[in-house]
Amino acid sequence: MNYRTIEEVSDQVVSCRRCKRLVSYRESLPARASYSLEEYWRRPVAGYGDPNARLIIIGLAPAAHGGNRTGRVFTGDESGRFLVSSLHEAGYSNQPTSESRGDGLVLLDCYITAAVKCAPPQNRPTREEFENCSSYLEAELSLLVRAESVLTLGGQAFSSFLRHVGKNGGRVRGLKFTHGGRYVIPGFPTLYASYHPSPRNTYTGKLTKRMLVTLLQRIRKNKQSG
Repeated sequence: MNYRTIEEVSDQVVSCRRCKRLVSYRESLPARASYSLEEYWRRPVAGYGDPNARLIIIGLAPAAHGGNRTGRVFTGDESGRFLVSSLHEAGYSNQPTSESRGDGLVLLDCYITAAVKCAPPQNRPTREEFENCSSYLEAELSLLVRAESVLTLGGQAFSSFLRHVGKNGGRVRGLKFTHGGRYVIPGFPTLYASYHPSPRNTYTGKLTKRMLVTLLQRIRKNKQSG
């Protein structure tokens, strides 16, 4: 399908039922006791942000009790709080918190999406699920025409972007994920890599806020100098 706008992509995303395992998981997942009075989103989660953004951030997938609950990726969970607080410090958001779709958050020169649009069991999408969702990521990347940089959060998001590059004639041999890595691929936005801001990484100090803010500031500086 040829999409003309990001809004058209989002409309298709939220109605998608391509992956039976993900549909079953997102719709049957029991709510946490602390959210028992809330109505979970339980649908695919589209990207959001500035359609004229020069920075695209790609995560893995919505969290079971984050994006799958709130309907916005990196919202209402620890990963989202860590990421958006860092974005705010680096000048990419109007506020440091991300709790709900109606919380007033505005991304500045930034668009956030995920390689897989539904929450997967144990945060592990299958290869088929990555492929089923790839057309949506392809569409987002093709429509965000002002993008100069892409920041991938974690190795699987990094691989998803490289698959996009390979499908579109780019050369990806020898590119290996490393936190803080910067990769110039002719014909594509400059690729940056970060550890994912999951509690597994942030609670252990593998990824600190200073590490992520420094990388985001580096990206902003490189854009301004370019």
